Amino acid sequence: MISPADPPEGAGVRGPGLKLLAVTACPTGIAHTYMAAEKLAQAAQVLGHEMKVETQGSIGAENVLTDNDVREADGIIVAADKDVDLSRFAGKRVLVVGVAEGIHHPERLIDRVRSAPVHRGDGAGAGAAGPPGAEAGRERGVLYKALMNGVSYMIPFVVVGGLLIAVSLALGGHTTPEGIVFHSSFWQTVNDIGVIGFTLMIPILSGYIAYAVGDRPALVPGMVGGWIASHGELYDSEAGAGFIGAIATGFLAGYAVRWIRKVTVPEFVRPIMPVIVIPIVATSAVGLFFVYVIGRPIAWVFTHLTDWLGSLTGTSAALLGVLLGLMIAFDMGGPVNKTAFLFGAGLVSRNPEIMGMCAAAIPVPPLGQGLATVLRRGLFTQQERETGLAALFMGFFGITEGAIPFAAARPARVIPANMLGGAVAGAVAGLAAVKDSVPHGGPIVAVLGAVGGVPMFFVAVAVGTVVTALATVTLMALGGGAAPRMPGAVAAAPAVPPVPPPVPGGGATEAAGGASALSGHLTEASVRPWLAARSKEAAIHELAGLLAATGRVTDPDGLVAAVLAREALGTTGLGEEIAIPHAKTDAVSAPVVAFARSEEGIEWGAPDGTRARLIFMIAVPERMAGDEHLRILAMLSRKLMDPGFRERLLSAGGVGAVVGVLAEVS
Repeated sequence: MISPADPPEGAGVRGPGLKLLAVTACPTGIAHTYMAAEKLAQAAQVLGHEMKVETQGSIGAENVLTDNDVREADGIIVAADKDVDLSRFAGKRVLVVGVAEGIHHPERLIDRVRSAPVHRGDGAGAGAAGPPGAEAGRERGVLYKALMNGVSYMIPFVVVGGLLIAVSLALGGHTTPEGIVFHSSFWQTVNDIGVIGFTLMIPILSGYIAYAVGDRPALVPGMVGGWIASHGELYDSEAGAGFIGAIATGFLAGYAVRWIRKVTVPEFVRPIMPVIVIPIVATSAVGLFFVYVIGRPIAWVFTHLTDWLGSLTGTSAALLGVLLGLMIAFDMGGPVNKTAFLFGAGLVSRNPEIMGMCAAAIPVPPLGQGLATVLRRGLFTQQERETGLAALFMGFFGITEGAIPFAAARPARVIPANMLGGAVAGAVAGLAAVKDSVPHGGPIVAVLGAVGGVPMFFVAVAVGTVVTALATVTLMALGGGAAPRMPGAVAAAPAVPPVPPPVPGGGATEAAGGASALSGHLTEASVRPWLAARSKEAAIHELAGLLAATGRVTDPDGLVAAVLAREALGTTGLGEEIAIPHAKTDAVSAPVVAFARSEEGIEWGAPDGTRARLIFMIAVPERMAGDEHLRILAMLSRKLMDPGFRERLLSAGGVGAVVGVLAEVS
């Protein structure tokens, strides 16, 4: 057997064959995964090597590498844009690159794997274990994926903690000058359990951000750092640093671990590095840095901010309401929020109007984000839509933290929208002299009789909520957080775009119905020989019109929004003049595929710079996201790697001929 540490001379070029393995994976779709797998397998065959490729697509891992495969392998290529567990490849040469490299430079990768570093088995993931310089172009993607990793693990804690607190307040709470208290020890216990969930929320966010950056050794320093960020008593702050502090400690911990890994240590120390040395050193460094370098200035700033707020009590009520609303909505339970809340709570007995402004602003972020997921479902993932419903419930009970998952995922768009709505709610409450006699907020305090000026209180909350929701969807559309377009853009496009004039070599669109391909998901009704569109967005609108003609589209607006949201996460231009825009959305009632060609080609942001001429649009309902249609997409991606197949598609005459070529996919 060939040793992975000492491959034979000449291997990797035409000559003695190697036994190679590969793993391909992409984070948001599946086409890149299978195209990279096909390209690597083809290149290995041409170069005289044996290769087995494991694909980690949306349908799960396929062609999984066994222990025997790994034991006999001479090298392993990981072409992935998401974390891949490398611990099983300890002792083997491992080359880690982005999935696009597997599609466009497979021969080069096969040659490079011969001199790739031997993986030491420290658990490093794909995001952290690449050769020098391999990650330079992916750092922004690594940061985004790490943030999303933390948010996804945090959401259950927000939902469980928030709903338990809300239920305990609804069924067992009553108001007193000290706040909402409970009728019985049972409901107090339910509330305490919910508070535990909320308490763990911040460390979980920090810990799993760190985990995504630095892998398992970073989990402990990330969680401990998050706990320190949320417990201000460690650095003399009443408020703590909230979720923004947790994001900071998560990245600090992750990159501290990655830096420590680069330190050369004696051989006998290496086995204990990931379980003892790295966690202890990183935890100590992150904790001490936060307490002594970051925490103390935070405490000083917010102590003086509280004093400054006290000096404003004689100013215009509307101006003070705007300021308190901005602060309440900024970090949702963090130091800025807590400073405003504690200021209002401290004056509740002497000046309940101050607390009234805070009480109106407190529910606006979760209510506004929840309303946004209802107004524009296509802009949000299924998980976000479910979290949005929970946020609506939490907002009613004055739990501002219900909006944190949205703010953590898209801080540049969600936080300004929250602040705008909070400022409006605070201003309206200030102008109307709304009073709150308990240190709590949200509609629940009005229901329990603690609010003076109830009608205007609800007006303030409602107006602020609507402002936040509309600002959120607008900023997401304009800023690329999901669909980069203004609301209502689909309505301006025709439901079924007109057929362009025939072009040489083409043909007119045939009647709907007739033959089908891709397991019936593509029919003659969803094929257009030549697109009229000249831009990506126009092409997506035109293809959506084709799909609408099949009768399987229930919400054309939502379909286009979902496809554009997917494009915002990363181009679906695959190179080789191919684009496969796709979406998982309940805007369709069943899996459906459209296909069209572009005579001149459309700029789609493909890594190889080619303009898309063969364009497929695939849409599937959320509930069917892992079914057989994804296997068909995998087969389609592989088939598209055949130059002869692509040429037959481009030269096919009319709709029937195109469908006939696509029927080859099996």
